Amino acid sequence: MFRNLEAAGDPIDILEMLFSEKRERADRPWVMFNMVESVDGGTAVDGGASALNDADDRALFLAMRAVADVVLMGAETIRSESMGPVRMSEEMRRRRTHAGLEGVPKMVILTRSLSLDPNARVFSDPDERPTILTGNGVDQDRLDALSKVADVAQIDNLDGNGIVAHLSAARVILCEGGPTINSVLMAAGMVDEINITMSPMLALGESRRIAFGEPLQPPIDMRLDRIVSGDRSLFLRYVRASADS
Repeated sequence: MFRNLEAAGDPIDILEMLFSEKRERADRPWVMFNMVESVDGGTAVDGGASALNDADDRALFLAMRAVADVVLMGAETIRSESMGPVRMSEEMRRRRTHAGLEGVPKMVILTRSLSLDPNARVFSDPDERPTILTGNGVDQDRLDALSKVADVAQIDNLDGNGIVAHLSAARVILCEGGPTINSVLMAAGMVDEINITMSPMLALGESRRIAFGEPLQPPIDMRLDRIVSGDRSLFLRYVRASADS
């Protein structure tokens, strides 16, 4: 159960909460992130994030997709989490229709190497073919194999600017990680919202932070916009401070 810590712990409807939040830019798509981490900052346990999840986190993970036009993730996340196609419940579809969105957000996978198995779960629904974003000069055999199960787009610039420019028809892009693709987007300043699930687990290990790389100069100021608690985890929403101006 989700509770609003600012309203004496009252239960909340997470879809109503998400659809009531503002996500809009005039110059480019709104770029939001959704990540889970342990209390000591770990983003993976035994190579994946599943051990950090609980029922509330999974529910919010699925609900957050309902407000996006595009669900974006890297190939490593597809492999490590055995991701399947994007699914929407009837209630999610109803709310999307009311908000002027298509029935199901588009799954977009970023990979420089095309190291994806055409038989992976993410390609299992021919009616919901994902899009693969990759660069030029890739292996032709891999390109041919993946083109049978996905729409492959080769773009010149695979940095944050190039990715968002290619997806410019979207209003909201939801990035689900992992840390590598997060870092590519954030390094280009393509960040408007970060949703973080704080899992009550001490993990240690060598997993990366939610993003990494050269320090941003200057750092991007974020404002804490929402605090919601589940039965175990804490859910935080940060919005880019400049979005308020």
